[in-house]
Amino acid sequence: MRKGKFERKTKETEISVEINLDGSGRAEIDTPVGFLNHMLELFTFFSKMDLKLRAKGDVNVDFHHTVEDIGIGIGEALFAAVSDKSGIHRFGHADTPMDEAMAQVVVDISGRPFLVYRALPLPEKVGQMDSELFEVFFQALAFRARITLHVNMLYGENGHHSIEACFKGLGRAMRQAVRVTEKDIPSTKGVI
Repeated sequence: MRKGKFERKTKETEISVEINLDGSGRAEIDTPVGFLNHMLELFTFFSKMDLKLRAKGDVNVDFHHTVEDIGIGIGEALFAAVSDKSGIHRFGHADTPMDEAMAQVVVDISGRPFLVYRALPLPEKVGQMDSELFEVFFQALAFRARITLHVNMLYGENGHHSIEACFKGLGRAMRQAVRVTEKDIPSTKGVI
């Protein structure tokens, strides 16, 4: 079973994450960050992973700690779920439109954490979430999942649409990357 779990409790947040790579796209998400909940539901649907996420945080201060720790939690659960990476496709790519917006997301489950995030100018907030926190989320996820992640907003007029294209693209790219297509570890080194 390709499943991963992660729990973390700090003075700022309390996070619980469960991921099943071989799910059906079922989301059970309960966090105080409404717009991020919506984006994670889209990610889950398009990745076809099952995601169970519970988060509490010091949102009376701002959303930063909660958003970052959600990224950390999902990243750690993904890392646990792909285990030794035997047989996975490893790479995933998705060009994803959302009305007038277009995003490109590329994933390499490489064991080498890296993020390239190229955003369009966005409104200060999308929903009630500070736009600068999307990069914080993607970085926490990429570094804790130990993946290389490229998120490029190619064009768009509406901030909601631009971010939505990124999360749908992340789901589609991860679906490709984690699917089992081989028997061996997909690396000339024999290890990832």
